[in-house]
This record gives sequence, C-alpha cells and structure tokens, in this order.
Amino acid sequence: MFATASGNVRRNSLSDFTRVFANGKIAMKLDRDDRLVGVRTCTENEDVLLATRGGKCIRFSVGEVRVFSGRTSTGVRGIRLAKGDEVISMSIVDHAEAESRGERDAYVRQASAARRGEGAPAGVDEEIGLAPERFVELAAAEQFILTVTENGFGKRTSAYEYRITRRGGQGIVNIDTGSRNGNVVASFPVGESDQIMMVTDAGQLIRTTVDGIRIAGRNTQGVTLFRVEADERVTSVSRFAEDGEGEGNGNDGLPRRGNGADAASDDGHRSAADGDDDTAPDGEDEA
Repeated sequence: MFATASGNVRRNSLSDFTRVFANGKIAMKLDRDDRLVGVRTCTENEDVLLATRGGKCIRFSVGEVRVFSGRTSTGVRGIRLAKGDEVISMSIVDHAEAESRGERDAYVRQASAARRGEGAPAGVDEEIGLAPERFVELAAAEQFILTVTENGFGKRTSAYEYRITRRGGQGIVNIDTGSRNGNVVASFPVGESDQIMMVTDAGQLIRTTVDGIRIAGRNTQGVTLFRVEADERVTSVSRFAEDGEGEGNGNDGLPRRGNGADAASDDGHRSAADGDDDTAPDGEDEA
C-alpha cells in the first residue's frame, strides 16, 4: 500500500517489485507537487490509517483499495484534505472491529474507568450489556495509536476510537492542533513495551518508554512528552520495538541501542508524559 501527501493511496501486488534494477524502478506516479509519505505491506484482513498534519485521520479497510495492475498511476483518493493540510503518515492496523459502535463505545468507556480505578474491568456495562468475556476479548485485540505534535505534546489513543469508514472522506479528529500543540508530526501504532525517540530541529533528542504516555481520547490535546524551547519544534519520531523493528516518520528500521530509556537529554530537556492534564474535547469531532 502506497500513500502520498495529497491523500492518494494505491495498492499493488508484491510481485510487481520482484525484479528491481540497479538504477531503480518506477513504483508510483506522482503529481509535481506531491510526494510519498508511506509504503507498507498489508493483507485483506487489515485496515489503513492515514493521519494528517492538521490533526485529522481516516481508517478504512485495505479491501477498499483495489489491486492496481500497473505501477505508473497516481492511485485513488484515500482522504479528502482541507486546504493547506497534508497526510504525514500511513499505518496498517489490525482489523479488530467491535460488533457495533455501541459495543465499541462501551468498551472504551469501561476500560477508561478501569484505568482510573473506578470500576472492575470485567464488569458488565449496564447500557450495552458488555459481558466480561467480551470485554476480555476486545482487550486482547486492542491496539493503541501514538500521536505526537511539533510542540512536544502527544498521547496514546485506543484504536477502537478510530471508526472504520469508506475511503475518500474528510476523516475524523485525531488530536487537537491548537496553538498549544501545533501540527502533527507523527501518528502510528505502538505497543506497551515499545520505546520512542523524538528529535527536534535544534538537534535535541529524547528517548522514553511508551507505557509512561497517558492514554486519552481522540479529540484531546494530550500531555507533554518533550519540553521544547519557544523556537524549537519536534520534527521526527521513531518507534523502537522489543523485536528490534523500528517505525516512525522517516526513520523506519533504526537499530535499537542500549537497554534502557533515556529520561532526559544532555541539556536538561525532560519527558513529562504524566505531568499534564488532558484538555477535554469541545464541540463535534467528526466531519
């Protein structure tokens, strides 16, 4: 699956790229002002998640994009962008959809209460009747999406909050991108045992663990992950998984180094993943 900054996507068989010459091979036709932002292998049992710089996102089934027979087309529309916005990342996530929106919302509500210590995770939701067995089943399949903004704020959000739609829509809110947060620089799935590395345009970096980043809803501002200076911006985020695989916005495949997570950079920048309260959503979050 290919994705471009303008919101186009295209799917090809891997067999189209079995013979790649020394001088390269055309993979996708791009308009003059467009560029690739992601290429991932995928299966019919997975979903595509596109995230934009302006804080929107869309999730649709891989099957929504037909397999193209050629390599020189621009593809089809994955997300309809607002003026000035662009896609900054594409992720492939497991297709683990709840049976209904009500069940999905009940799970998210119940899981949030359990994390706050306000209820047993295996209780039955009175409104939807979410049985303990079903709660455990949904919890086992749950994924989390990490989103980071240029001003150093971010959060983890349950993938159940990203409803599956048809491709080509305007999408839904991924994170609040007001003046406090700034634009989105990265958004991708993470595991509880992963670590991330963030780098700024001033040459500062920090490495921290994912399990210390607060889980929050989509339409929130998140918490401080990297304290940056007034004229400094986070430009890159990479994931370091237990199996050594890397993922991020432009730094895929970086090797792991060391066994611990750096809590602060040399000049005193520090992580504050649990130090700020989330800002509650305001208004309608879906377009």
